[in-house]
Amino acid sequence: MISSPQSLNSAISPGSLRRVHHIALNVQDMQASRHFYGNILGLHELTGDEVPTTLVNLVSRGKVANFMTPDGTILDLFWEPDLSPPDPNPEIGFTRANHLAFDIAPELFDNAVEVLRQHEITIAQEPVTRPTGRGVYFYDPDGFIVEIRCNPE
Repeated sequence: MISSPQSLNSAISPGSLRRVHHIALNVQDMQASRHFYGNILGLHELTGDEVPTTLVNLVSRGKVANFMTPDGTILDLFWEPDLSPPDPNPEIGFTRANHLAFDIAPELFDNAVEVLRQHEITIAQEPVTRPTGRGVYFYDPDGFIVEIRCNPE
């Protein structure tokens, strides 16, 4: 949808959108994805009373899993076992989303890369150093690109 300035009656005021509330990903293998985001990346999985009341039924049926990042952003995984990407090669982008990036302290970056290697996580792009910091790109169990990055030291 393209709007011209003349056709806009109103706009969301700058600063009104405070933060990302949640990110939702469709996953084919819920157990593999829960292991990846919880056990390998170390995100906190919401359980019991932590699960939003609107999702309790879906979580109890294994259809949804919720994780929280240290800054409070929620990552929702929705089990879609029959949903396959248009191309099985994860190097071919198939959605509007390019990747999900997690920030890490510079002194912890090398250890995070080593953890990925120990778990035999497929690295899409070896660690790179740019003026904006260091990053490593890898695939989650469904072939979605995830990045761990840090600011320059």
